[in-house]
Amino acid sequence: KREREKGVRESYPRNQMPVASSSLIPCQKLNHHRLYASLFVNAGAKRPMVTASSSSNNPGAFTTIKERVTFERVIKKSRFIAIAGPISDERSAYSFLSEVRDPRATHNCWAYKVGDQYRSNDDGEPSGTAGKPIHSAIVSSGIDRVMVVVIRHFGGIKLGTGGLVRAYGGVAAECLRNAPTCLVKSKVPMGVEVSFDLLGVLYHQLQSFQVEDIKQDYDTGKDGTTMVTFKVDFDRVESLEDAVKANCSRDIVFYKR
Repeated sequence: KREREKGVRESYPRNQMPVASSSLIPCQKLNHHRLYASLFVNAGAKRPMVTASSSSNNPGAFTTIKERVTFERVIKKSRFIAIAGPISDERSAYSFLSEVRDPRATHNCWAYKVGDQYRSNDDGEPSGTAGKPIHSAIVSSGIDRVMVVVIRHFGGIKLGTGGLVRAYGGVAAECLRNAPTCLVKSKVPMGVEVSFDLLGVLYHQLQSFQVEDIKQDYDTGKDGTTMVTFKVDFDRVESLEDAVKANCSRDIVFYKR
């Protein structure tokens, strides 16, 4: 008979313990966006996990970590290793997980956040005691586009439900606290149609606002006119428009994609 502690299954090797069922993670309500939750199985970990995501793609700035960071702590003979890394989407999250997960460990629990989308996995720990605390640590840190994997090597002493929550959430939080961060600004794709004689003035302004991915298309169907497209920081769109219009001294129409 398997032992029980306070009515909750604890940490046994995978081959001796059935997969723990996942519970739904509450997600924040967002105005004008529909949220959905779905359950699916990760082919790599073979464990059920929780997902909650939104269609929100609002431009803005976010803080993420610059590089992969590791933090390790021993709690009642169990070794917890937290590994955090920057990600850009779901695919890069799974790629990161496949790189850092340890098949020899008792548990590889994780969570990630990309904008309004997040997922987590208890990987055999009692439901809600691992993935959810890791996700809470990510939210509390204010860091986005990040994944944290916490690897546990069971040391023979059960921690109980509360102990597991504190252990997984604590090492995840400490790992993120030690991580070097950077501010990333979203880019807004724009375009403007100008006559050839204004190209010099336009390019001078584009360079001063440090726009990126400048492209030029002469096939506008209008003689002596070209379309210039580029990407600019979301918080500099209006200032750029005003500067270009003021220096060109003409009524210029900007297009946003």
